[in-house]
Amino acid sequence: MKWGQESAGGAAEEMPDMLRVHARTMELSLRLLPCSLREPLGLAYLLARVSDTIADSGRMASGERDARLEEIQATLAATPLGELRPMNLSGEFSPAERGLLDALPRLLVLLAESPDREELVGLWREILEGQLFDLRRFTPGSSPLDHAELECYCDLVAGSVGRCWTRLIARHVPGALRVPVQELLQPASDYGRGLQLLNILRDREADRVMGRHYVVEEEVAVYLAQAREWLAAGERYLGAVAPGRILMASALPLDLAKATLPLIVAAPPCTRAKLSRSAVRRALAAGVLSLVLPRRADPV
Repeated sequence: MKWGQESAGGAAEEMPDMLRVHARTMELSLRLLPCSLREPLGLAYLLARVSDTIADSGRMASGERDARLEEIQATLAATPLGELRPMNLSGEFSPAERGLLDALPRLLVLLAESPDREELVGLWREILEGQLFDLRRFTPGSSPLDHAELECYCDLVAGSVGRCWTRLIARHVPGALRVPVQELLQPASDYGRGLQLLNILRDREADRVMGRHYVVEEEVAVYLAQAREWLAAGERYLGAVAPGRILMASALPLDLAKATLPLIVAAPPCTRAKLSRSAVRRALAAGVLSLVLPRRADPV
């Protein structure tokens, strides 16, 4: 299917609904952003969610999932952006997942026409590399990830998002950053890695059931300390963002992570810590002050 055979306008109209269905807390952050940032970051999220849906489909053979992700990689590597054949996926998907997968050609047109195309393609390449690593690394009987592997994985799928988020802010709303963008890329990476590691710790039992051993239980305390260290870098990052909607959007994931951390620590074995809706609402309400006041760094 050629890029030009689909309507970019149609995909742009679909994006808000798709984000409400698929983005969950991310959609809360996106809603706070100015349109110049909301559109490219929303598109980046949906594209990553497409490949994640393929990578996580337990009803598709691992080899087929690998091949489909490689097809997307090849499309992104072409100059100009190449063609993507229709994906006749064999797995069973929910109606929402099927709708997202069917929207991929239209989302790719938006990507091809985006003024931020180079940045978004680079981000998706990194995320795809992480998704393929995840898919290939975990085979029946495989050992848990070691520290270096886990750090690399977190960087590919989430540290990359922090870097992209920061570069897009610098490009579209440069006054929102109080320091040069290059000084923020490392704390932005650590912030993303901390959020991803927290998700891994929260979901570790469910992941083990699916054969993905990211961490061994005996080292959970070590990884919680690592997550706190990376999230503390997120606090420093937020200190360099001027008060306003961009700061509130950038801070919301950290506020939710700080509320989730004690739940993970206190959760009984084999249970998943889950933040209540009221806790999410409290985090949103607390973030309102960042519209007019600088971020106050609290311990993570």
